[in-house]
Parts: sequence; structure tokens; C-alpha cells
Amino acid sequence: MSIEFKNFTFRYDALVNPTLKGINLRIEKGEKVLIIGPSGSGKSTLGQCINGLIPHAIEGHIHGELLIDGKNSQKMSLVEYTEKVGTVLQDTDSQFVGLSVGEDIAFALENQCVSVADMYPLVKATAKMVDLETLLNHAPHDLSGGQKQRVSLAGILVDDVDVLLFDEPLAALDPKTGKRTIEIIDQLHRDTGKTIIIIEHRLEDVLTHTVDRVILMDNGSIVADTTPNAILMSGLLHEHGIRQPLYLSALKHAGCHLSESDNPAYLNLLDVDQFATPLLQWAEEYTPNDGQPDAEPLLNIEGLTYSYDGEKNALEDVSFSVNRGEIVSVLGKNGSGKSTITKLIMGVLEPDSGTICFNGEDFSQLSIFERSKKVGVVMQNPNHMISHHMIMDEVSFGLKNLGLSEEDIEQRALNALELCGLSKYRHWPIDALSYGQKKRVTIASILVMEPELLVLDEPTAGQDYRNYSAMLSFIQRLNKERGITVMIISHDMHLVLEYTTRSIVIADSKLIADAPMTSVFSQPNLLDQANLATTSLYQIADRVGIKDINGFMQQFIQTESNTK
Repeated sequence: MSIEFKNFTFRYDALVNPTLKGINLRIEKGEKVLIIGPSGSGKSTLGQCINGLIPHAIEGHIHGELLIDGKNSQKMSLVEYTEKVGTVLQDTDSQFVGLSVGEDIAFALENQCVSVADMYPLVKATAKMVDLETLLNHAPHDLSGGQKQRVSLAGILVDDVDVLLFDEPLAALDPKTGKRTIEIIDQLHRDTGKTIIIIEHRLEDVLTHTVDRVILMDNGSIVADTTPNAILMSGLLHEHGIRQPLYLSALKHAGCHLSESDNPAYLNLLDVDQFATPLLQWAEEYTPNDGQPDAEPLLNIEGLTYSYDGEKNALEDVSFSVNRGEIVSVLGKNGSGKSTITKLIMGVLEPDSGTICFNGEDFSQLSIFERSKKVGVVMQNPNHMISHHMIMDEVSFGLKNLGLSEEDIEQRALNALELCGLSKYRHWPIDALSYGQKKRVTIASILVMEPELLVLDEPTAGQDYRNYSAMLSFIQRLNKERGITVMIISHDMHLVLEYTTRSIVIADSKLIADAPMTSVFSQPNLLDQANLATTSLYQIADRVGIKDINGFMQQFIQTESNTK
């Protein structure tokens, strides 16, 4: 089944300008295609055209043609679309239909009138494929972000469609689960010959397995349609704000020259031995920075234990501190208890035992509102935080409770929007934004309050490299210039590598490490325990025989920050 766009333009009803402009693209039956591009480039809109949400659920104006299996898409019913295209959405909450994981996976089979006797083993086998067999009786909405993503994936795996569309499948997944997801997608492609379309901006994570083509989009147009090796060598990624793989950056910093014939897109196919000498020499140039400031605890967590159901602990006897002026990361697998820590700090949950002290003050004595003046929390899913229709109203809402003048409120809101790269959208409705842009609105609405401690829960989910770099560089600046302390809860190894100095690692509700970030990243067994994965920096250093991998990573971080 082929998909073909012919001079295709689409404009949302709410917007003046088109989001897709003159798209010409053909995807053949059985191809595996990766669509990349910065936030707001139009890649998710393109996906919504392929799966029929446009024009059936989202209104707008179409010019040109989209042919699916030779048929004009505007003449197809939504049912015809769903029989041909299966989708795993980025925002998984909006995809659930069943009251339990098992029901949700079985939904498509029920529509096909499969008997219960045939359905049960099929649902079980599919759940096992994505590590959900123990959660079949759980409600989907009670699961962590990564578990929800796997439920959505299972829901389309049981359905026999021609095209599988994955809209940012890695956004909410921990690295090990993400790697497994890409393996499952690759296995599906090889076993079934289905057409696979992956929309993602985490290029390096997708390229752990081969893809036929990479389509780069920006500003509603197709910039490039070529092979992975060609796009990595073209310079277009940097130009359009897409992060190149870490190992490639390290090779370039070390003065190595690569060509398309080296297979630079796939680390497992790259002959790294030829680059061993320059890499080793570059690694030896690292000079440690010994000047560590005195640690003054701002947030002190002691013996924290919490259970949602009174039986299984989500957190068990967890103790750590966050020092004033620090940027620290909390790492762990999906469902390990990372986000539970945030809820306990906010006061949304009360701990079963243990204490949380802020600046020496026992947090249990303060209300949620009093805590919110000291600690600003940016939640993982922006839709859980947004309460206004217009962007400016959302960002200025918190300030209205502080008794400031209208002029002060407007100025502070504009400053926050400017810092988060959103000032040109200030008169827009929030509905017209991409998921990544909504994320930045929520960050602006917290930053405007000027908290002492900023907690970011998965700040890179749904964010492209350019936007999250700009945002985190700004947060780094706030940290240096205004002394705001930052705690980042994440499993994005790239983010943690570049922006944090110390990592607190949680696995199966317990604290398993509290150490400098590069020390944590140099221990494969520890990372494996927390469902994290070694970065490609570790892999390339290990393959060329670098003994001090910790120092190699420090050298990389130092060089990257000097070249920004």
C-alpha cells in the first residue's frame, strides 16, 4: 500500500498560514521511513493526514492530493483509514478506550468480532512482547508514561493494518524501554513487511536499527528526503536544529573525518578502530576542574516511604539532598517512583514516613500554596497543567494572585515567553500549539513566579534539540546568575549528560546511587538496573579501549560547552 502526497497544502481553521506547504512525497509499500524536524515543523500534522485525523477529526483547508493505496484520501471514510493505518500517538492518554490494559489491547479484536477464546492468547502474547503481561488488569490511566506508551503500542500490534505510524514513540520512555521499542518496530518491519512511519526527533535513538529513508521537515516543507548516512554528512541537521548522534560529535571534536561510505549513521556498523588514535589523544587533553563550592543543602529528603495502595511501596526509605545552586538529576526507569518524589515535594501526596525539609523548614507544616512559592514544578504532560485558552492568560495567571499591577504582570509574562522562545505566539490560543510548544508554555508559567527550586519532570519530552537546548541554557543561566536550584527528573541521557553534575538513581522504589553524573554513566550494570542505557559516548570509548571513560565524558562535556 503506497502513500502519496501531491502538492499538498493544509491550513488549520484556527490559523492564518498553512502548516503544510506544497508537500510532494511518496512512501512505498514495505518501506521504513523516519520523519524528523524541529517542534512546529509540521511533522505531526503530516502524520495526522496519513492516519485520517485530518480531515475527519481536525478541521482545516486542504489543497492538492493525498492518495492512500491510489485512492483520494478526501473520499475515504474514517473506518477505511483505520483499516489501513494504525497509530501510536505521542499523547497516549487520549488513545485509551478500555478500563484495563487487557481490554484496551483487545479493543481492535472486539471490533473485528474475534472470539474470546482466540482473543485471550493473542492479547497475552502481545502484552508479553512489550513487557506488560503483569499489568493486564491495571487501569491504563494509573500507569507511568512509558507503560502507557507500551499499552498503545500493544493496541495496534494486535490489529492487522498495512501501515504502522509511530508519532514520537520514544517521548515518554526510559532508554532501555525505548531501545526495546525500536527493536520491536524493527522486528515487526522484518517479519510482516508492513510500511513503518516513525515521527521522532531523537534521531540517534531511532538509528540503533536501519531505516530506508529520512525525511527532514521544517516550517511546513520537506527540506530533505534521503538516506540516514547522507543526512548526517550534509550539515542539514545542525542548520535545522536536530541533534546529531553524540558519538559523531565526539569524533568531530577529536578531529576525525568521516564520509558516507563509513556508515556514520549506525555506530554498530562504524569501524571505530581507524579513529582510535585521535580519540585517545583528545581524551587525554581533559584537565579536571578541582574547585568545588561548599555544599549547602536546600532540599533535604530523609527516609521517604510512600505506597499508593498500602501494599507495594512506590518509594522505600529514600534519602538524598539537593544543594543550593546545584543542577541535579533524578534518574530511573518508568514507574520507579521518580514522579512520586515530585508529588510528595509539592504536597499533593503525604508520605507514609520520612521528612522533607526546605531551607531547614519542615515541609509538612506548609500548605500546597505555601510550598508552590518556594518550589516550582513543571509536570511531564503539559495538558495536566494548562487551564486557560490563551497563552498570555496561562503564563500570567499565577502572578494575578500576588497583587502585582497589570503592567508588572504583563512585563514579567512577556519576559518569560521571550526566554522560552514563545513571544511571537503570545496572542495565540494554546490549542494551536504543538505538544513541545505547550510544554514551553507550562515552563514559562512556572518561571514567571521566580521559585527558589525548579523541578522539571521530563523537560525534553516532545521537545526538539534546538528548543530544549535554548530552554535549558536559559535555566542554566538562571542557575548561575540568580542562584535558582534545579532538579531534573528525566531518563533523557543526553540532557543529563550536558546539564547536570550529580545524579540520584532510583530503581524499584529504592535509591541505588547518588554520585557524580559521569561516574553513574560509566557503570553499565548500574544503568541496566535502572532501565537506563549506556550512551554512545560510553560505547565508542569502550570500543577503542579508553580506560578513563569518566574523564572521556568530562572532556566531551567541556568541549561541547566551549563550542556553544
